[in-house]
Amino acid sequence: MLTVKAYAAHSVTEPLSLTTIERRDVGPHDVLIDIKFSGICHSDIHTVRGEWSAPKLPLAPGHEIAGIVAEVGSAVTRHKVGDRVGVGCMVNSCRECANCQQGEEQYCLAGNIGTYGALDRDGTITQGGYSTHIVVTEDFVLNIPDGIELDVAAPLLCAGITTYSPLRHWGAGPGKRVAIVGLGGLGHMAVKLAHAMGAEVTVLSQSLKKQEDGLRLGADHYHATGDPATFKTLRGSFDLIINTVSANIDVDAYLGLLALDGAMVNVGAPPEKLSLNVFSLIGARRTYAGSLIGGIRETQEMLNFCAEHGLGSEIEVIGADKINEAYERVLASDVRYRFVIDASTF
Repeated sequence: MLTVKAYAAHSVTEPLSLTTIERRDVGPHDVLIDIKFSGICHSDIHTVRGEWSAPKLPLAPGHEIAGIVAEVGSAVTRHKVGDRVGVGCMVNSCRECANCQQGEEQYCLAGNIGTYGALDRDGTITQGGYSTHIVVTEDFVLNIPDGIELDVAAPLLCAGITTYSPLRHWGAGPGKRVAIVGLGGLGHMAVKLAHAMGAEVTVLSQSLKKQEDGLRLGADHYHATGDPATFKTLRGSFDLIINTVSANIDVDAYLGLLALDGAMVNVGAPPEKLSLNVFSLIGARRTYAGSLIGGIRETQEMLNFCAEHGLGSEIEVIGADKINEAYERVLASDVRYRFVIDASTF
């Protein structure tokens, strides 16, 4: 076993603290990664504070990992020492079910194994990227193209693929009118990606305070949802709405913004239940759907797409000792648009 430094939660009510965790020995198909950067996702906060379910503690979160291969197992063929690589939200799956066979491991019928807080095959609880090193089976390690710096690449492993997958699946592209709800860690990447795909992009945010940023990132239009007139003015305007916010919203009001056969897709995951009136759907043959990250194949496709189009996350790099402060700033929407931990500061 390899003992490494990490920041972990020991209680749902206490700040994360510096500690050590154990990584398994490198097996034949494993890759040891020297972590350089790890993004902070709102999901990390929900998890360690027990807002979705009781977490298995102690727990080091983090599923936006970018680093360098330090060691490979004897049977590894996909990666070599020195490669620039990343790890996203999952580190394994059953590999055998219909969904896994289609390259949709995130929807593994047996349940994918999350990068942290999940029961691994060896009976241990997985520990995430708020650490100096991680050991992952080679099939769940992504190659980061040379055109993307490691710090801006880290959030792509969650925020990037979480928004890329539904944009691709629901056909964002030329001639499509796409609205992005929220301009945060997920939303800012959704804007960049939808614009690069050729769609007409609109940001729907509570206020206009980030309008300049939204237009700079690629939005064609920007509207404040805090103004009731917005929902009247834009009624029936969009083919696709991607909701990135992790908060309770008036689903029916947003569904009313869809055109005939339009789809609204939730990628944000609020801790409370959302509700809707079915007439908001059947009145215009609308679809209300959800999307969870992407499979390994699609995640690699996303990384290659970002390299081709010069895309990366908008980040603020912090030292490990600023993690708890960063959590509070995330909750206060005081980040533009993703915190990334410099692992050399552990």
